[in-house]
Amino acid sequence: MLFNSYIFIFLFFPLCLLGYYGLIHRKKKRAAQFFLLAMSFWFYGYFQLNYLLIMLFSIVVNYCFHRLLSKKPSGKLLFCAVAVNLGVLFYFKYYDFFVENINAFTGSSFALRHVLLPLGISFFTFQQIGFVVDTYRGEVKDCDMLSYALFVAFFPQLIAGPIVTQSEMLPQFSGMGEKKFDWEKFARGYSLFVMGLFKKVILADTLGAGVDYGYTNIALLGRWDALVVIIAYSLQLYFDFSGYCDMARGIGRMLGLEIPVNFNSPYQAVNIVDFWKRWHITLNRFFTSYVYIPLGGNRRGKGRMYLNFLLVFFLSGVWHGAGWNFIVWGMLHGVLYVLTRWYLERKSPGRGQSKAVGRRDEESRGTKRLTYSPGRMIMTLVSRLVLFLYVSIAWVYFRAADIAQANAMLLVALRGKAQKLSLELAECFQLDELWYVLKVCRLDGFFFSRYLLMFFMLAAGFGLAVFGKNAACLADRMKGKLFSAMALGAVFVWCVLSFSRVSVFLYFNF
Repeated sequence: MLFNSYIFIFLFFPLCLLGYYGLIHRKKKRAAQFFLLAMSFWFYGYFQLNYLLIMLFSIVVNYCFHRLLSKKPSGKLLFCAVAVNLGVLFYFKYYDFFVENINAFTGSSFALRHVLLPLGISFFTFQQIGFVVDTYRGEVKDCDMLSYALFVAFFPQLIAGPIVTQSEMLPQFSGMGEKKFDWEKFARGYSLFVMGLFKKVILADTLGAGVDYGYTNIALLGRWDALVVIIAYSLQLYFDFSGYCDMARGIGRMLGLEIPVNFNSPYQAVNIVDFWKRWHITLNRFFTSYVYIPLGGNRRGKGRMYLNFLLVFFLSGVWHGAGWNFIVWGMLHGVLYVLTRWYLERKSPGRGQSKAVGRRDEESRGTKRLTYSPGRMIMTLVSRLVLFLYVSIAWVYFRAADIAQANAMLLVALRGKAQKLSLELAECFQLDELWYVLKVCRLDGFFFSRYLLMFFMLAAGFGLAVFGKNAACLADRMKGKLFSAMALGAVFVWCVLSFSRVSVFLYFNF
């Protein structure tokens, strides 16, 4: 089931709200937990029943490991628990990739299984690995089976994150019903949900139509066409994934629960270190807590620290997909990350990074220093644009089917014909609603009208991503304002009327 679907908007979620708050109102906290768990199983099983059976098996097995580790922490048992989780993930996600490479390098002919990848398996597997590790460390208090199952299966963040921790969610599940219904929190949640829906349905899906055309017809593209496609995908991926996370956080707030932030205006970062403090924050946190620090972090010298960073980005690439193109993407980020950390440490040992990042974090929260000089503003703008260009080039390997297709797209962008922008590509970016506006203004008959809408979508997306306030800041500012409520209502109706052309969330593939 998709957040951006009629069944979710008009059936599933209204039933969820009515049932949940009805039970909370009657002081039946346990029943409310069961109800949320049952709704989560419905949400996940709606895609395919086999997915639900796999997730249930994973929940039961990991809860058994939790109980055993609670009674007697054992390194061997922890290793076994992590190995089982990674083994299941390997079978469903990486088996065919591994066998293909074995066949290619050895000339063997092992059969591929073509196993269907269960939705969200990368997310709930990492979430459960973190849980059993926390249990081994003694950080998990008493947790019954119901609370654990709800921790794993809670439907807003089940399919594509954020990757939550037990310390964030279990206390909230335990405290269900202890607070009165909060209209202000509900309104902020609704605002977040609508803004996330707008990101996905209006921005990401419109940009995605052009991206799909471009990657399907690389041979027909000129240099400028390829550049448009590359930029459009950078914006599409951001609005798609951050839109999902905004909707997940909004749903959580409407249910009285707080889901952690996963994006903090990443395209407003000024360097790659800053970027990874803002992009997919919970995945970065997972790798830091359960890979980087256990490997020694920065405690074993600079050389070992940089090697740990490279390993983390390698694993991040592998986590995102079973393909060499994802590894290339991860290492492009990893190499620049290491070089940037080295430069920041050399420029201001132990302080350069924190000062730069702290300043940008202030900007992302809407606070601006009065002493912000014109020269610094220009440097910030240049830094953002250069970083956006580099990240966009790396995203080509993320989006392409393989390395060869990614290289072909980049080659066209660098050495392709400097021909007129393709009209077929421009038409992919059209929104019927905006085309109607052009008709009313009698601009639809001009040759540039299709290009006008394409540039409008790209400029609007770029402006929002690189200069605009993030959804969380806007949602907090909209509370109690009549105009804001009317605007959100209009946007919500616009999105719902556009459901017929929506696509699946990109991160469902990972």
